This record gives sequence, structure tokens and C-alpha cells, in this order.
Amino acid sequence: MGEPEAGSEFAMRAAAAGPMADAQYILPNDIGVFSLDCREAFRLLSPTERLYAHHLSRAAWYGGLAVLLQTSPEAPYIYALLSRLFRAQDPDQLHQHALAEGLTEEEYQAFLVYAAGIYSNMGNYKSFGDTKFVPNLPKEKLERVILGSKAAQQHPEGIRSLWQTCRELMFSLEPRLRHLGLGKEGITTYFSGDCTMEDAKLAQDFLDSQNLSAYNTRLFKGVSLDGKPCYEVRLASVLGMEPTLHSEMTSKLKSYEFRGCHFQVTRGDYAPILQKVVEHLEKAKAYAANSLQEQMLAQYIESFTQGSIEAHKRGSRFWIQDKGPIVESYIGFIESYRDPFGSRGEFEGFVAMVNKAMSAKFECLVASAEQLLKELPWPPAFEKDKFLTPDFTSLDVLTFSGSGIPAGINIPNYDDLRQTDGFKNVSLGNVLAVAYATQREKLTFLEEDDKDLYIRWKGPSFDVQVGLHELLGHGSGKLFVQDEKGALNFDQETVINPETGEQIQSWYRSGETWDSKFSTIASSYEECRAESVGLYLCLNPQVLEIFGFEGADAEDVIYVNWLNMVRAGLLALEFYTPEASSWRQAHMQARFVILRVLLEAGEGLVTVTPTTGADGRPDARVRLDRNKIRPVGKPALERFLRKLQVLKSTGDVAGGRALYEGYAAVTDASPECFLTLRDTVLLRKESRKLIVQPNTRLEDSEVQLLEYEASAAGLIRSFSERFPEDGPELEEVLTQLATADARFWKCPNEASSDQA
Repeated sequence: MGEPEAGSEFAMRAAAAGPMADAQYILPNDIGVFSLDCREAFRLLSPTERLYAHHLSRAAWYGGLAVLLQTSPEAPYIYALLSRLFRAQDPDQLHQHALAEGLTEEEYQAFLVYAAGIYSNMGNYKSFGDTKFVPNLPKEKLERVILGSKAAQQHPEGIRSLWQTCRELMFSLEPRLRHLGLGKEGITTYFSGDCTMEDAKLAQDFLDSQNLSAYNTRLFKGVSLDGKPCYEVRLASVLGMEPTLHSEMTSKLKSYEFRGCHFQVTRGDYAPILQKVVEHLEKAKAYAANSLQEQMLAQYIESFTQGSIEAHKRGSRFWIQDKGPIVESYIGFIESYRDPFGSRGEFEGFVAMVNKAMSAKFECLVASAEQLLKELPWPPAFEKDKFLTPDFTSLDVLTFSGSGIPAGINIPNYDDLRQTDGFKNVSLGNVLAVAYATQREKLTFLEEDDKDLYIRWKGPSFDVQVGLHELLGHGSGKLFVQDEKGALNFDQETVINPETGEQIQSWYRSGETWDSKFSTIASSYEECRAESVGLYLCLNPQVLEIFGFEGADAEDVIYVNWLNMVRAGLLALEFYTPEASSWRQAHMQARFVILRVLLEAGEGLVTVTPTTGADGRPDARVRLDRNKIRPVGKPALERFLRKLQVLKSTGDVAGGRALYEGYAAVTDASPECFLTLRDTVLLRKESRKLIVQPNTRLEDSEVQLLEYEASAAGLIRSFSERFPEDGPELEEVLTQLATADARFWKCPNEASSDQA
């Protein structure tokens, strides 16, 4: 099959595993598991719409497998091992075998939860927080289950080879392997193991110089014959380096000299996986509702075939123009949260159906957007020249592939399109419904008096926050840009920086983008700006009326929205790594920064107090004075938001870093003593919920919706049935691709064959 030999350096380098994992690195047996409910929305689709949704879903699920290769060296092998195990025996059948091998009920449940976690996160690192998770049972017991399984009886060499390849890394908590990161800070497969942050910066400068996007690339470092560093920039595409008819990418595929180093631009990353994506996008074209969707899909096919981000941009333009489709979708290398440098996109694809009732409220918000933008605390010159009215719909998700499912999205992420063509906002209604589910006994760090209010209003307040965050947060603000001809998109003579009182001194040069310029802080900084806009504008009575809230109810929505944000700022400490002084999750870092801003406002607006819980263990309480939100909180947020926007607009990286990293610093300074509070947060943390998604299946030209129970076993079954035609082939492809690149993580090239 292409796995490295057992006993290889790849398998052995993690053998120095530490003691059994603490709670940070396991998924608990009682983890919340919920099913996405989209039955009614799917029922309302026409037969043609169902076929369109089906093929888009297939494309998304196939493409999502690339995330395994984007996460860790061992993730593809773990996925292949689990998939073979559960294809031969479903969780109930394997249960009896596991008990016979000496596992307890708790240990078998721990194994099911681990497997469900692998499928949910598309790898063995949490999508939200980038922390490794390991099986919460002894390695020796898991080995007995695997090697005595029906899968091992059917294909003994293949299963043993997979297990021996990944068993040590599956369990290892060697410090560098505990988190995603670059160089000595963690593990990543966006870069070869010998790359540093300096290499990442050099590569970004090279890409900028060639007007190449990093979104669909990985970077591999070596040493050339003349002793100079050499770098392979590999684009994701179906086509490799074989001669092809001329395309916009052909001229880019060559060797370059840049700052004394060799660069080679190649393509073909994830090729067999993207071939499957392209096949189903072609099939989806036959069921498109209009020519915009057909042209969109044609450009996506071109993008994935050739490795062209420019083609993906053209497809995204058609997507933006396709207003209010019944079946909504987006697919590609989209979010850069998990690239340690902040420029490379993780593959994701979603397919969803419109929720008309909530969408009507969002349409009212869009209609008010131009007026609400004027309420934001920066001068008109710092806002886009023309507000490009976006689509904003509430959707029920049918399929969301990748490493996790967000509650809302504002895309595309391409700065040039956002400034000139616009964007779309989507709120994922059935995902929000899962997020709303809060058990009172698991509600930490709040006063008892606040808990009932929080449970009642969290859902409605989150609807408001997501709407404002996506539409007017991510959708607001202008970037000052100089094009390739030297022309500026602002008047240098008249535009004044409100923070300095002087003319604008800095801007984005041709080829520079927000992500490439602000790199490691770009994602979190932008999430912080969008969250702050949501908090700021939720104080506007007009906004709350749109969502149906007036009077005391409106005040409760405001209070719970702000309370939820400051509580989230405390919960964020789970995602901070003191050893590396680094944050592992963009949104949570953003919420901690907002908590710091509101604490700094003083006057008792927000307090965080250490306490002792009823169980005698350390605890804490977050308090928000609702009477001081407007007189104290709003002015503080206003000042902060203006600084964020001005620094972003002007491309002032030094100023932006100083501001943002200053607030994001976690210390034990009094009165809050955040490093000590972090221990309390870890002690009382609740694991992020797992979400079970349905499958679609084509039977006699009709599309069936297959649903699964909300349990770890149900989640596993959904994946076992996800690729009925070609599951074994896909697993072989994944392990072959992983093995071909194993040398980049100081692994051997040797491959053992598997005839299974």
C-alpha cells in the first residue's frame, strides 16, 4: 500500500511517549454528540436540486480527505486503519470482540470516541485549538483489538503495517507533537519539518513577487547541489508536471532564483483526490439551476485541474453573482487558520439549503447595512467606496467537509474580490441549533442568577452576533492599495489618519494581501475586528428590531451577547500554550483580546474573580455590569475598533502587531492572574461537541438522505458508509501520498507493499 516499514524512524521517533495523557489531550467518553437536522429542508428540494446537492456533496467529501494530508504525517494512516477496521465490523460487532480481548466498556467507548474524533477533525489534532488528541486507553489493549479484528484476519499484512506505522505517533505526547506549529513549535504538513518561520516569510515574499497565491500550496525545503537552500512550492492540482496545453499556470511551473535561493514551482499535490472532486463537479453541472452556477463550476474544475487560484477567483465571482440559490455551496482551499504562517488554505466544501424564515431577517439586515456602516467608528474614507450588497442567507447544512463546521461564514477570502466584487454571508442555522444546546450544570464561570438568563437568550443573541459579525464585521472596511501601475485607491492629499492626525504613510503594494502582510496574526486580528463590530452594533435598537426584539427583551439580548463574549474570553485560555507563548485558535484569541479591552475600560464593567467551587476545587466567576455596557463598554470598544480598522486599512503591520499582541499577552499579573486562571479553565473545560452529518445516496436516479444516530458509533457509521464505491481505493491513495512525502518529516522513503 505504501506505508513505511515497521520499526522505521517514522514509527520510532515518537516512541518516547510521555505518561498517559491528561485531559487536554483526550476526548472524554461523555463528549456531546449531535446530529445535523436537515431533513425538512432536503425534503423541499426538487429532484433536480437533490441531484445537484448530491454531486456537490460527493465533491466536498472527496476533497475533505486532503485535510488528512494537511494535518499531520500520521493522520492518513490512522484514518485508513480505522476505516478498514469499521468496514469489516461495525461498532456493535467490534464491541463484542473488544470485550473478549479484555477491554472494559469504558475503554471501548474511549476508542469509539477517539475514532469519531479522527473523522470529525479529519486528523488527530482538534480543528478548534490545534491540540493533539490521543486514545484514552492502553496502547497494548488497542493493539489486541486491532490485530485480532476481522479486518486483520482478512488482510493481516496490511492492517499490521498500518498499525506499526502509526501506533507510536498515535499515542505520543512528545512536547513538539502536542500542537500544530512550525519548526520547533509544533507539527505541520503545510511545510517540511526543517522549515522555520524565516523560511515561511521568504517563501511568501517569493510568492508575492510572482503574483502567486499561497492558498493552494505547500512548501518543502531541501539543499541544492551548490549548497544553496532550495524550496519546492507545490500547487494542489489534478495535473502534474507533464507537458500540457498552454494555460495560465504553465509559465509559472519552472525554477527561479530569489534572494540567493532556488525556488521550484511544481504542481500535482493531492492529484488523485482532486480528480474525484472534479468528476463530481462535472456531474453537478448537469443539474445547475442557471448559467452562473455552470460557469462557477467550470472555473472550479479549471482551478482544481490546473492548480490555479485565479480560476478559483473567477468561479467565486460567478458564485457572488448567484443570488439566493435554493442549494448553496462553496468549495476549495479556503480558511488559513491552521497554517502556522497564516497564508495556506485548508480544503473545505459545504452544501446547504435555504432556511427562508431566518433568511428574511438577514435580508432586512442587509437592507439596513449601508446606514449601519455609517455608525462604525472610523471616517468614511476608511470604508469601501461602494457597499456591494451581498447575499445573506440562513442555511441548513447538508454537507460540510473539512476539519470543522463554523456557525457562520463570510466568503470569499480574496481581498481583491471583496473590495471590488463583494462577498456572501451565510449563517448555518442547524449548526447554530447544536451550538445553542447548553446544559445548565455544564455552564461554567457564571453567577447562578445569570445562568437561566444565559440559557434563554444565548440562541437569539448568537443569531444577532453572527449576523453582525459576518455582514458588517467581515464585510466592512477598506484596504488602501497601490496597483501595479502605481495608482492609489485613496486620495493621499486629503485622507487623514484619525489616530495620528497626519496623512496616510503606508498602504498595500501590488501583490500584497491582508493575509500575506499580517501573516501570523491576520486571521485572529480580523476575527477580533468582526466580533467587536457585532458587540458594538448590537447596541443599535434598529438592529434588534430587525430580529424581533424590543424593550426588556432587547436589553436581555444585549446583556447576554456581551456576557457570552467576556465568558468566552476566559474560556479562551484553554487555547493558549504558555510554553510557546502562543495562541492555537484565532477566534478564541480574539475573544480574549476583547475581554482584555473591556477589563481595561475599568469602572467595574467586567470583573473576573477566582473562587472555590462547591466541589472544593478552584473556580472563577465572570461578572458584567449591564448598566455600564453603554456608558463604559461602548466608548472603550469604539476606541479599540477605530485603531484596529486604521491599522488594517493602512497595512501598518508594526502598529497592528504591537496593539494586538499587547492585548493577547497572557501573564500572571494581578488582578486577573490569567496564567493561574488558565489552570482553572483547563480543570473545568467542556470538550467541543462532535457533529454527525448525513450522507446522500443515488438509487435509481433518486437521491436518498441517510441519517445516523447522535453518538460516537453513529458518527463512525456515517463515515463507514460515506465512500461505498471506492473506500479501500481512497485509503490506499491517502497512504501512498503520505508515504511519498514522508521524507519531508525525516521519514524514510522505503515503502512496504500491501496487497490488501
